[in-house]
Formats: sequence, C-alpha cells, structure tokens
Amino acid sequence: MLVSGGSRGIGLAIALRAARDGANIVLLAKTGEPHPSLQGTVFTAAEQLRAAGGQALPLVGDVRKDDDVAAAVEAAVRTFGGIDVVLNNASAIDLSTTDALSMKRYDLMADINVRGSFMLSKFSLPALRRSANPHILTLSPPLNMTPHWAGLHLGYTMAKYGMSMTTLGLAEELKDDGIAVNSLWPCTIIDTAAIRNLPGGERIAKAARRPDIMADAAHAILTRPSRGCTGNFFTDEEVLGHEGITDFSGYSLGAPEDRLVPDIFL
Repeated sequence: MLVSGGSRGIGLAIALRAARDGANIVLLAKTGEPHPSLQGTVFTAAEQLRAAGGQALPLVGDVRKDDDVAAAVEAAVRTFGGIDVVLNNASAIDLSTTDALSMKRYDLMADINVRGSFMLSKFSLPALRRSANPHILTLSPPLNMTPHWAGLHLGYTMAKYGMSMTTLGLAEELKDDGIAVNSLWPCTIIDTAAIRNLPGGERIAKAARRPDIMADAAHAILTRPSRGCTGNFFTDEEVLGHEGITDFSGYSLGAPEDRLVPDIFL
C-alpha cells in the first residue's frame, strides 16, 4: 500500500487497519520532524504500523514534487516487490470565500489535492497493472453539482472535486486493466488535526466520529475484487451498511448520533 500524507488522521487510520492484516505500507509525507501544531511524524507513524503487525517504509517527501513521487513508487516496488493499493489521502483545506482566499493557498490546494492525486496514481500505474487485485482509493466526495457547495468555498470545492474527477476519469480509462478506482467520503465530520485547526475546530470535533470508521470502510473496499468494484463514490456509512454494520455509535466521540455534524458536499 502506497499512502500519501499518512502521518496522522484518516490516512494513518487506514494504514493501521491494513497493518493489522500484515500489509506492507509505504508512507509518503512531509512531516519528518515534529510539528508545533500537528501530532506525529512519518517515522512515528511507521512505528505504529509495525507495532500493529505490518511492515512500513517511511519516506519524507512532497506529493507536489515529481521526483519525490517517482522515488516513492520506485521505493515501494524495490522494497516490497510491487504496489497493490494507492491511497490518495494527502489534502489541503481552506474554506475561505473567493475574496479572502490568497492565490498561494489556492495553488497549495490545487497542487496537493488535484495534481498530487493525479501524479501518484499515474506514476503507480505500471506497478498496479502487475498486481492481482489493484486498487486506487481517493479520499474525495461525490461530484455534487448543487451550486451551494461551490458558493460556500469555491477554491476548496474545485480542489476536492478535482480529486473526484480523477476517480471518475481513471475508473473509465482503466476498467479494461482491472484496476479499481474509487472515492470514499465520510457522512459526518471526522476528528482530525485538519478539523481541529479550523476556526472553532475544537468545538466541531466534539461532534465528530473517530477516523476508525473510514479505516473500516476503506478496508472493506480494498479487499473486494477490483474488477467488480470501480467508479464508485462511496460514503463510509454506505460501505459499512453493505457489510452488515448499521450501528455507528461506537465510532463517535460521545455525542449522540443525531448531534453529529454532517460532512460537506453531501
């Protein structure tokens, strides 16, 4: 499994769930040194993966940089013999309106979210084609064209929908290769550093679910036969419901289910 931005949060939770199955995981993330406002580094994440039962190769790199992404793909193939799963997890968020959004922040979201997901998927294709059950899973929302979402935070909406367009296009382009390409999005806010760092984030996080719900949903998707599971924009509840799980209260941080904050784009 090749994961972008898996030092913490949802990406790390998904990697930890795979590690419990003994997976070999390559983490490509920028945080090599402790960050003042973000918990964990790519190296502490790798330690957690090994403790959970997997193998881990931590790589400090930037998903925006061609050479870093190419090196991560090469290292995955060289170290573990191939790539079965690409998880496009790295993402930047800024919910500012157009007037307030700086072009630097706009470029950051476009480069990480859209270009990064496209490039990591593209560079991994030769290895994925050699896999027995290849999957690309991107953490991005359904393409909901209701104007409401674009009107709230246009820059971020375009960046996240760009990730979803990658899913839409690659699923069609790669269907004859048997490479599953899907997106996964939570029905509620998930407790992550990205949420807590938003204005009012600590309050919002109290009405969130733990990243484990996304990890369990991703695990269910990634263990399905790739040829029969592609081109989907899944939600976590939808996937787990298909697995027979309908009580999601165990994933919450204590707030009643009817008090949880719904996620955007749905």
